[in-house]
Amino acid sequence: MNQNDVAATARTIRDYRLGRRPLPALPPRVRPQDEREAYAVQEALHVLLEPDLGTVCGHKIGCTTPVMQSFLRIPNPCAGGVFASTVYRSPARVAHAQYLHVGVECEMAVRLGQDLPASDIAYTRASVADAVVEIMAGMEIVDDRYVDYKSLDTPTLIADDFFDAGCVLGEPVRDWRALDLTALSGATWINGVEVGLGRGADVMGHPFEALAWLANNLSRRGRGLKAGEFVFTGSVVETKWVERGDRVVMEIEGLGSVEAVFD
Repeated sequence: MNQNDVAATARTIRDYRLGRRPLPALPPRVRPQDEREAYAVQEALHVLLEPDLGTVCGHKIGCTTPVMQSFLRIPNPCAGGVFASTVYRSPARVAHAQYLHVGVECEMAVRLGQDLPASDIAYTRASVADAVVEIMAGMEIVDDRYVDYKSLDTPTLIADDFFDAGCVLGEPVRDWRALDLTALSGATWINGVEVGLGRGADVMGHPFEALAWLANNLSRRGRGLKAGEFVFTGSVVETKWVERGDRVVMEIEGLGSVEAVFD
């Protein structure tokens, strides 16, 4: 893809997304062919969406757990941005009608206390840990805004932020170093019924492995993570689709809970 193709594809995705119209398969000429092209389109899309959705203040990582890789039939992690206007604090009331087909994912979210800049030296689980100032239970809000996401290629999904549509953040925990993140269980309840259960080790063996993956992914594109940003490390429970009126509660052992009602 040349720069004109990248810009044209980003405009197309923006128009479908803001117009709340299901995105069909992109024409082959302007369809990203690999992840490098996909992230180039995603970066251009962020610039186009910021006037309507606010700045990108956080990041999501998808497909970091076996349950999600199996659910989406994608074998590797994928990243996307989270816009300021789509971030809620728990307990939240969320308008169900603003989405095409809304779902939720149960995750550990980390907030950075220092930058993780682009680096020639690969980040590791240990090297990113010092940058984490707090961890919280998080609910990622996803939207199946596609004619048929199962028929779409992975680069197209990445270009459109890999289903991301916002999040609900729980209370931050600053003494997280006393916790074994791999052993923490996470659960999702909808209307009082438990619908899914997982644990921290499901996220690439340790949630900070996902954070290191993102830092390295951005480094290869000459970008970095900034202090104050948050990162959703991946869902420990398979995506659950939400009906209007549903009350969703997610709890991660040691990190508390997060709640939203989808009015």
